[in-house]
Amino acid sequence: MTAIDFIEKKKRGEPISMVTSYDSWSAALVAASDVDVILVGDSAAMVMHGHSSTIPADLPMMAAHVAAVRRGAGDAFIVADMPFLSFRGSIDAAIDAVGMLMRAGANAVKLEGAEGNLEAVARIVGSGVPVMGHLGLTPQSVNAFGGFRVQGRSREAAERLARDAAALQESGCFSMVLEAVPAATAETVSRSLTIPTIGIGAGSGTDGQVLVLHDLLGLQPEFKPRFVRRFMDGASLITDALNTYHQEVVSRQFPTVKEAYS
Repeated sequence: MTAIDFIEKKKRGEPISMVTSYDSWSAALVAASDVDVILVGDSAAMVMHGHSSTIPADLPMMAAHVAAVRRGAGDAFIVADMPFLSFRGSIDAAIDAVGMLMRAGANAVKLEGAEGNLEAVARIVGSGVPVMGHLGLTPQSVNAFGGFRVQGRSREAAERLARDAAALQESGCFSMVLEAVPAATAETVSRSLTIPTIGIGAGSGTDGQVLVLHDLLGLQPEFKPRFVRRFMDGASLITDALNTYHQEVVSRQFPTVKEAYS
């Protein structure tokens, strides 16, 4: 998979699958699957570090996760999130941030929002780095939105979303995430673009889908947003395995002679 393949897949009408990964072992599993793309999301701040939002993610945190994922992912295509404010101070600062993530092992970067970012996107793309956009619910703006809320519901908001998507495409983005957007709006925006959209909570009319790995594996049963489908009850499977291990340790069924050295 390459950035060019994203657009070719859209031309052929082939949906794109993307999931998150934050460490080496899970990256190896994703890379061995049929999934197209790995996203090292700033959701790592929440999923891996226990924060309540993505804002605590910073460049050293993201670079460390990208490097770990690259070590497990082989030559899989990796998109790295640019963390909160890392691309807002100046274009030079944004380029430095991109360089840190690319040197850690990313193939592309993703940044949130269009307003104030278009020149930076153009410069990053002009520097030879593929950029994925992100519109709709942009989690780094959670404080401005007043929480994790669906975006683009009003006609004015939907029109603004369409304008921002067109502007990001014009600035050079090779694809973009549409998050928590009404399905009809996401489909309209997707049809208006030549680059693919990847939805999360945006219906089936986008050009692909992305989910957090821990959500689709059912590893966080208390987290139940409407847009998540659990493809496995991972939490129960792991708890059962741990309980079985404990019981066999207590009953001295583990380890056996075969599992010991003479």
